[in-house]
Amino acid sequence: MSEKRDYYEVLGVERTASADEVRKAYKREALKHHPDRNPGDPTAEVKFKAVNEAYQVLSDDEKRQIYDQFGHAGLEGGMGGGGDASDVFAHMQDLFAEMFSGGGFGFGGGGRRQARRGADLRVQARLNLREAAFGLKREITVNAPTRCEDCQGSGAKPGTKPETCAHCRGSGHVSNARGFVMFTTPCPRCHGQGVVIKEHCKACKGHGAIEKARKVVVGFPPGIDGGQKLRIPGQGMPGPGGAPAGDLYVEIDVEEDARFERDGADLVTRVHVSFADAALGAEIRVPSIGDSADDPADTTVSCRIPAGTQSGSVFQIKGQGVPRLDGRGRGSLVAVVQVDVPTQLTERAKALLVELETELRAGAVPDAGKARAAGAK
Repeated sequence: MSEKRDYYEVLGVERTASADEVRKAYKREALKHHPDRNPGDPTAEVKFKAVNEAYQVLSDDEKRQIYDQFGHAGLEGGMGGGGDASDVFAHMQDLFAEMFSGGGFGFGGGGRRQARRGADLRVQARLNLREAAFGLKREITVNAPTRCEDCQGSGAKPGTKPETCAHCRGSGHVSNARGFVMFTTPCPRCHGQGVVIKEHCKACKGHGAIEKARKVVVGFPPGIDGGQKLRIPGQGMPGPGGAPAGDLYVEIDVEEDARFERDGADLVTRVHVSFADAALGAEIRVPSIGDSADDPADTTVSCRIPAGTQSGSVFQIKGQGVPRLDGRGRGSLVAVVQVDVPTQLTERAKALLVELETELRAGAVPDAGKARAAGAK
């Protein structure tokens, strides 16, 4: 049977190393030789056991003093050569609580469970077209838990504060060994919070939050459209134990408008014109949302249509659409012409239309066509 290696040599530290240096060396060597990190290496388990045995001795002031004075022989009576397994894993628990608190192998911030931020909330805001186009600020009501003012979200009675859980030492979880693999589970005493509350706040009954409606001022930027979302940081659910709150997401819904159809930054509107205006050309007025939210709802802009305009013709008025969300100007106002055909005519109007139809047909026949028509007679 080979002679045991010096414990200081196993951990790679000097004999004068401090307790903190011993602990850091143990972390390094335990991670380095852990069997899960060295699959298929039969020597890893042996080295891992040696590291734990060395740490069990050098982390205990009494055992370290005996070892420094008498070496391995001085410990054989009290430790049976390798030490009791339960003692070994008691030391290992502290280390692996730290390693696993950060998610897997590594150092998880000193073993203390990091505060989890609160959950996000989602609400819907309904805007009309002009509000979405020019933007506004509005108070919206959020019905959700909010941080308790009495205990500032800690859940503890005012004047007291949560105490570090003695069972998990504030890590929020406990580690148990199965063979040479450590398994972590939420602490059964603090339920993964890392702290325990001895006296609960009466206002929130220890939850740290109270269900109530609250007002949040939301700024809607010009050009926002339906289906888009705004994020309001820190206005979501409060975090447990006074941790930071989540975010509030405001989902935008834009009402349909009787006069306009929105196509991105463009606005499409239908304009009715008379038969005479379409035939002769005219200056028409086209509905517009104006240049600001303060403009009247019945604002119009001028548009010139040429003679002979047909129903369905499209005219584009640049810069009269919706402001672009990125601030780069505005879209266009698109006017789709619909020529109105009269449905009720006086006798004189009928006679004039017959006369007009005759004139139009006569004017539409070329001279050569007239000659052929005369020869046929």
